[in-house]
Amino acid sequence: MSLTVALAIFGALVLAAFVAHGVWSARKARLKRAASVPPQALPEREMLEPTLDAPALASTAPAKPRKPPAARLDALVDAIAPIRVDAPVSAEVAIAHLPASRRAGSKPFLVEGLNADNGEWEQITQGQRYGEFQAGVQLANRTGALNQIEYSEFVQKIEAFAEAIGGTADFPDMMDAVAHARDLDAFAAQHDAQLAVHLRARGAAWSVGYIQQQALRLGFVPGMVPGRLVLPAAVDGAPPVLSLAFASQAALADEPNHTPVRHATLSFDVPQTDKAGDPFAVWHTSAQALATDMDASIVDDNGQPLSDPGFARIGADLARLYDALQVRRLPAGSAAARRLFS
Repeated sequence: MSLTVALAIFGALVLAAFVAHGVWSARKARLKRAASVPPQALPEREMLEPTLDAPALASTAPAKPRKPPAARLDALVDAIAPIRVDAPVSAEVAIAHLPASRRAGSKPFLVEGLNADNGEWEQITQGQRYGEFQAGVQLANRTGALNQIEYSEFVQKIEAFAEAIGGTADFPDMMDAVAHARDLDAFAAQHDAQLAVHLRARGAAWSVGYIQQQALRLGFVPGMVPGRLVLPAAVDGAPPVLSLAFASQAALADEPNHTPVRHATLSFDVPQTDKAGDPFAVWHTSAQALATDMDASIVDDNGQPLSDPGFARIGADLARLYDALQVRRLPAGSAAARRLFS
């Protein structure tokens, strides 16, 4: 073979390599965008089958949301002070003298009335009369335990309210309340859990519209925060079952569907989510479905691939956590648990 022919062949091979590399790079840089699908072709809601074995989805009509019960005082998570009055007080008078802020530092507090007509404790409601009241400050939340300064602020606000309506408040001992708060906070710190997996694009990056379209097929809806979609709970007003989050900068970009996204996080808040809906199975199944549809890898916080055995181990740990919450009479998803882990 002559030198000229050899150089020509070598040049052709180099050119072919450059072309192949260019094609590969173009494919890698190309965004996956939402398909143009008629609105009627998209399901209103698809519920996830609670199974760890396969990402099968059952297309069903969404259940009618149930309204959540109003927040109620609970001795498990509140320090409660009875307020006695000499005669029934109208709701209008009580509401006029309630503290402007229902917080003592970082801790919320509630005031309830004993309805003079039906004998039920309830939130103070226009048009009703109350023969007794009670106020309670939350002992702990995710900011920590109730401290003496916060408890003193609670006492001052409720004493002023009681005096204004002609009543007398009887407060728990401060040191007992603070000790109870620290014990509850220690338990909460040891039994709090928010499970998350990360979806990483294996090939082409995703556009914002593409992520939204894939999530919509699984029943997700846009959240209040840019770059976040949520799977709503069956109970109206309850925290969402799952959250799918990606870079908020992409969602807020001038051209979000031209901004590449290569990473999203799928999570659920264990104590906030009712165990009855099997949120762990929904989380696992949703991760598998999204990974398949979006050509993504499922990895943990350390970037390590998470397989079915890994999910099974997490499920076993979660079962023990559920048991501990139940023993403490704070089952996941209960009103008291949602308040404590907030």
